[in-house]
Amino acid sequence: MSTAEACAVLGVSLRHLQRLKRALLAGGPKALAHGNRGRPSIRRLADETRAQIIRLARSPDLRGYNHIHLCEVLADEHGIAISRRTLGRVLRAEGMRSPRRRRLRTHRARRERAAQRGLLVQVDASDHDWLEGRGPRLTLVGAIDDATGDLLGGCFCPHESTAAYLTLLRDTVRTHGIPAAWYSDRHSCFVRNDKEPWTLAEHLAHRREPTQVARALEQLGIQLILAHSPQAKGRIERCWGTLQDRLVKALRRAHACTIEDANAVLALHLPRHNARFGVPPVDRADAHRPLPRGLDLDGVCSLHYVRTIANDNTVRLEERRVQVPPGPRRRSYARCKVEVQERLDGELVVVYQDRIIARQPGDPSVPVRARQRHRGRELPADPRPARPHTEPIADVDLSPDLLIPLVTEHPWRRAPLLAPKQKNGPLGQGAHRAEPGVARLRQRQRAEARLSIPSKQAIIPPPGSK
Repeated sequence: MSTAEACAVLGVSLRHLQRLKRALLAGGPKALAHGNRGRPSIRRLADETRAQIIRLARSPDLRGYNHIHLCEVLADEHGIAISRRTLGRVLRAEGMRSPRRRRLRTHRARRERAAQRGLLVQVDASDHDWLEGRGPRLTLVGAIDDATGDLLGGCFCPHESTAAYLTLLRDTVRTHGIPAAWYSDRHSCFVRNDKEPWTLAEHLAHRREPTQVARALEQLGIQLILAHSPQAKGRIERCWGTLQDRLVKALRRAHACTIEDANAVLALHLPRHNARFGVPPVDRADAHRPLPRGLDLDGVCSLHYVRTIANDNTVRLEERRVQVPPGPRRRSYARCKVEVQERLDGELVVVYQDRIIARQPGDPSVPVRARQRHRGRELPADPRPARPHTEPIADVDLSPDLLIPLVTEHPWRRAPLLAPKQKNGPLGQGAHRAEPGVARLRQRQRAEARLSIPSKQAIIPPPGSK
């Protein structure tokens, strides 16, 4: 075989073939092997670092972490900067696989993100064993921005309720502003799901009576969009999967056992979560609207009920009773329809015609709950009386043909002349003088006679006359 044919078979150059030939003649077949065979790589992970990673992965604090999350924790807290694939090889060699394995996803058409921050906010609640048996089972209520994927706010509560969503609405609006729309499921906190017949007030308004959360959103000018499936609001559903993995570990490391501890850990975890998973929006403009000046946000984000003040000027809300003080000039509010606001801190506020007339502090230890409202009997409270229209009436130029003559000048409206009554003969001999009204009628008769005003028959001739 020629040298050219050997180069074609081995796939090497002529100079390298000559180099291999000299090595074979000098050292035998062993010389053809690579010189680094059997030697450890210079980029190999050190044995001390490998043992430290395995020891940390088996520790109680980092037990159950997936490989991506564990890689981030090792880099942030322990200064071990390795790639996810290297960490996976090290842990798989020790028989520790990632607890969250990725599966092949089915094809779905995803809705595009909102263009601006604040155009659409997805809200939902996740019932999970967040404390892993160290405390009560809790529910996390949260809101995520559709444009950036940032968690705008959240709070732990015993269960999904109206008070929890009102607290979330108050905190997010106070921190970020008023968004354009809320995207939620069809929970009874947002829409009425009962099958009761419509009341007369609902028929007149052409809609069902809104829930407490829907009423608060309407007062703030936020559009409520209801989803028909969990996949429709998949952005926050996927966020719950991330939090149930990472936030549970953070709660475990903080040894959180109560709802207060869980909320404190959540407040520290939200900035790290947004920095890791947030994306910049397509449009940098912020669609959040500022809170209007003079708007009582605590009053809007509260539970509203309509009640009638009793004769002793008290308002009753189930087991609680509020004494209404007298109004201006010792006015009594008995039998007036008022609006009773139960604030999220338990305080009761009585509002009459957009003015607070009574307050009663609440007990912070007692949780606020939505009370059943009497449908059909909770008519709107007494509205505030509208001020009279004070704009001046503009002068109107009328044609002279449209002017109506005075009553004394129109022949049809001329009052008939009444002759004075006489008792004892002619006037002057025991007869009473004419009444003042009769004297005025005689004066008008003489004046009209001098003007020669035609009669009604002269103006409109009777039918049949020529």
